[in-house]
Amino acid sequence: MDNEIIEEIKEEIPEQTDKKAAETRPDLSDDVPRCRRIIEAVLFAAGHPMEYTKLADTLGTTPGNVRKIVADYAADYNSDGVPERGVMLVTFPDSCQLCTKEEYGLLVRYALGIRRGGNLSASSLEVLAIVAYNQPVTRAFIDTVRGVDSSYTVSSLAEKNLIESCGRLDVPGHPHVYRTTDDFLRVFGLSSLDDLPEVPREEAVPDLGGEVIEDAAQDVGETKDIGGEQTE
Repeated sequence: MDNEIIEEIKEEIPEQTDKKAAETRPDLSDDVPRCRRIIEAVLFAAGHPMEYTKLADTLGTTPGNVRKIVADYAADYNSDGVPERGVMLVTFPDSCQLCTKEEYGLLVRYALGIRRGGNLSASSLEVLAIVAYNQPVTRAFIDTVRGVDSSYTVSSLAEKNLIESCGRLDVPGHPHVYRTTDDFLRVFGLSSLDDLPEVPREEAVPDLGGEVIEDAAQDVGETKDIGGEQTE
């Protein structure tokens, strides 16, 4: 038989096997201990956030079931009981991840030869705070609150994936509107935006005059999805 045909058959067999397994995969959600072990193994191997939808597909169940299993597991996993772990199970609105505990970060970086990146600048933290507490917001809104042009800072935070465009306003020019990302939650040790410290409205957004705030809020309320287009 031609060698090329043999290689093609070899390549097709695993794909067909995986497809058949996916179609016949049983719902494992009733076996919670096993689900926990599988989820831990997947998260450990991934090294990045895994969406509940993907984990649900792996376990043959629903994202809602996976979210509940992960939430309960995180409560046990992150407890101060025995054994004490060097990692923690972090949950986000649509995903979860295994992360190194902050107290061991320096030693991990030393062991792996990782140089720590520079800290966020004061302007970056300021923009992040404005976006986090008022999202979704336009860059013009950010500029108005800060009183300076924020285009460079917004672009820098977007490149770091701490904020992202989530649509455009349905107004002339169709400016982008921005929100924080799951990476923002992870970097600041938050499970959701509900974990943000409570800040009075007048501190989250300085008093710029009610008309300015109301106009900006009304504009943000008229966002529309543009399919992830990122051009200015």
